[in-house]
Amino acid sequence: MLFLLFEIGKERYCLEVSRIIEITPIVLFKKIPHAPEYICGLFNYRGNIIPVVDLSMLFTGRPSRPLFSTRIVVVNYTDPYNNQRMLGLLAEKATETISCRDEDFKTPGIIIECIKYLGDVTYDEMGMIQRINVDHLLPQEIQKVNFYELKENNE
Repeated sequence: MLFLLFEIGKERYCLEVSRIIEITPIVLFKKIPHAPEYICGLFNYRGNIIPVVDLSMLFTGRPSRPLFSTRIVVVNYTDPYNNQRMLGLLAEKATETISCRDEDFKTPGIIIECIKYLGDVTYDEMGMIQRINVDHLLPQEIQKVNFYELKENNE
């Protein structure tokens, strides 16, 4: 499988390329009043308005730096009602890929309930790389708010 590598601080993480729709440069976001700090805002992606999560802010409480290699990674996200949605992820140094087999990833030996998005770990000559589970990325309270209207429309 192919994975997109990115960094948060000095740590490396990866996303399955099969979940990625497109990788775009940073744009201006429409701010959402009272949203958690890790929600950058909304942006227009090919006529679709999608929310963007700053991965650095979510993981460390520090906003992503506006580096030349900082990108918006538009991914397929399965909401709590099993609907496919688009979600933007702001990620630093999101310019390289790595090829790994599923069996190359090992369990980290600890699962913390509030951060289910941190998956198994693999490593290379530069150190460890942790897989991100996109479907568990948004905290439950945000999933409920973000997808509440969609659920009501489906009932």
